[in-house]
Amino acid sequence: MVASGIFLQKRRIEGAWIFAGVFFLTLIWTIWERGFVYWAWIPRLDVLVVLAFVLGFQLPKLGRGVNPVVARSVSGASAALFGLGAISAFYPHYVTPPPADFQGKPLVDTAETVTIQPDSDWDTYGRDKNATRFSPLKQITPANVGQLREAWVYRTGALTPVGHANARGAETTPLKVGNGVYVCTPLDDIIKIDPATGKQIWRHNSGTEWKNTRYAASCRGVTHYVSTVVPVGEPCHERIITGTLDDGRWRLLAVDTETGQSCKEFGQNGEVNLLEGMGHVAPGMVDEAAPPPIVNGVIVTNQEVMDGQRRYPPSGVIRGYSAEDGQLLWAWDVKRPDRKGLPPAGETYSRGTPNSWAVMTGDEKLGLVYVPTGNTAVDYYSATRSPEELAISSSVVALDVKTGTVRWVYQTVHKDVWDYDIGSQATLLDFPDANGKAIPGLVIPTKRGQLFVLNRVTGQPLTRVEEKPAPQYLEIPEDPHSKTQPWSVGMPRLGMPDLTEAKMWGLTPLDQIFCRIKFRRAHYEGEFTAPTIKEPWIEFPGNNGGVDWGSLAYDPTNGVLVSNWNVVAMYNQLLPRAEADRRGLKAFDDPNYSPAVRGGEGGGAQADSPYAIAVDVLQNPFTGVLCNEPPYGMITAIDMHTQKVLWERPLGTARANGPFGLKTYAPVEFGVPSNGGPMITAGGLVFIAAATDNLIRAIDIKTGKIVWHAILPAGGQATPMTYEVNGQQYVAIVAGGHHYMNTHDGDYVIAYALPK
Repeated sequence: MVASGIFLQKRRIEGAWIFAGVFFLTLIWTIWERGFVYWAWIPRLDVLVVLAFVLGFQLPKLGRGVNPVVARSVSGASAALFGLGAISAFYPHYVTPPPADFQGKPLVDTAETVTIQPDSDWDTYGRDKNATRFSPLKQITPANVGQLREAWVYRTGALTPVGHANARGAETTPLKVGNGVYVCTPLDDIIKIDPATGKQIWRHNSGTEWKNTRYAASCRGVTHYVSTVVPVGEPCHERIITGTLDDGRWRLLAVDTETGQSCKEFGQNGEVNLLEGMGHVAPGMVDEAAPPPIVNGVIVTNQEVMDGQRRYPPSGVIRGYSAEDGQLLWAWDVKRPDRKGLPPAGETYSRGTPNSWAVMTGDEKLGLVYVPTGNTAVDYYSATRSPEELAISSSVVALDVKTGTVRWVYQTVHKDVWDYDIGSQATLLDFPDANGKAIPGLVIPTKRGQLFVLNRVTGQPLTRVEEKPAPQYLEIPEDPHSKTQPWSVGMPRLGMPDLTEAKMWGLTPLDQIFCRIKFRRAHYEGEFTAPTIKEPWIEFPGNNGGVDWGSLAYDPTNGVLVSNWNVVAMYNQLLPRAEADRRGLKAFDDPNYSPAVRGGEGGGAQADSPYAIAVDVLQNPFTGVLCNEPPYGMITAIDMHTQKVLWERPLGTARANGPFGLKTYAPVEFGVPSNGGPMITAGGLVFIAAATDNLIRAIDIKTGKIVWHAILPAGGQATPMTYEVNGQQYVAIVAGGHHYMNTHDGDYVIAYALPK
């Protein structure tokens, strides 16, 4: 290109011939290296096509002059190629067309996994206690969804103050029970809204203040409970329960659904102190973001413990409390499983044990609660973990809800050093045996994009799982990794093939070569590449999915499962303690801690271990463009009759995304990262926001076609829900933004409905 430029500057025709050689050799190289994958052509040819267009006009001025007809032909061909490429960008690539034979029937003839609630309600986080996120409402259909309009908007007023260290966007899925819609705010206030008008009925102030919120956590929902002790008509016969996120005052709250007043008989004046037995808890180190399930009258609590800070932060203990009076009934401490009550005086629950931060699911018939677990807070180094901790990390653990005793454990990653904790809620379903009889099952999605279907009585897989060899390259002899890892080969994988240098991407040739060099500088052997010290290593899938806390949705009437998932790679490196100190990496509770040098989302000092961890997205730091080819976000429907993909497509457009953090406003559907999940209605629609383009969409569940969308005033990183009042079906979403996804902060609760 330099040589071509020199000759062109001298107006010599050789410059054009050199450029033509570069152009056609690049074209041949592109086809040889990546075939006809559309997005692979962009960084290799976009600049050359524009230059060819400009050069065409200069051809008559070179040497003895080129025929103007030839010159116009070169420019015209370049313009046509550019136009064709631009038009092709609007076609959603990576779309899997649906098969013709949509089953349209349940998996089993006689369903056993059922819960009872009015069709008009959405009374738990997952709509029902099976966490299906499926509503039997069918007023809104693919035929009329195009008429869906905004019905009301409510603003909570809970916006992060300017200059606050951590944005706390709302990620709430509202509940609708009877005459109210219930939401919580990032400050843990509980609000009851009129479901028909969006007007506030009452607001319970939790007492949480912005000055006491150091960590960017958010309330994802509340829990509804009907007392079996308090008579109908008495205060707190029905109550809303939620955990709080405020620093230094970690509580469980219970309020009356009619008045919003505290339930005085619950704990101490409506509050249970969750700090009891935990020992020292640095402000912001733990939070209660997930709405706790209530199973047979037992509230089961878990907590997120901040990643990457210390080897021995507060415990990941799981506890059961009475939903009537808030009394502690049991505790599951991994290292002391036989100790069911509070620790003796002077002791605490075992510190540093794996925590569970995702939403849990209960089975009242079996008396079990299914706990998705993570790791110890030092995610990327496992040599100091105890056998008890290793046995239950990155697993589904079934606990007896009466006693807190472990009934079974199923592990999805052995000796996890990749932050592949399970962030999703388990969904309960009926799965047929060889004779078509219903087996009580559950599906748990993972950050790896693996979907494990388990017998929820025994924990055994119901679809085929294989233990496959894992990479064994190792820089840390004292921390060997598992020789094999489980792969759920009986279910479609929500993920892409391993990365290669040829799949490195960018908007220009310079972007692409920067990312290719970055790829070569890192260690990478595919999934489960071991953490490294001397050089970075690439983690793909990254620690934000596959499937994260948005979980999946399941239509039991048709046997269709739907999930969105991410395609983002991470660029990580273990840092010896001396290097961590040089960089100023300190634990969150250290007086010298600085958020600016935390080490990225999930990164940190990993104090009390030999290594800190630097975590970054594999991207061009100058433009902010990801290094792997699009798509970066997908949504998939799976027919559970056959365990095959029904349809699959990218999720999200470029309208709110672009280089240097600029919005392009281009409706190019190349797929963007998402947080939040889908919901399904009996009207044949999948509703989902989640993506970083600030849109909420409706998708035809049979075809995968997007049939409606609306622009949200802030990031919609939450899961929508639907309900009915006065014969009218509404679809509601909380638009509050998301700190990690860099979407606009907001305080909106928005409901949509068809014109009356």
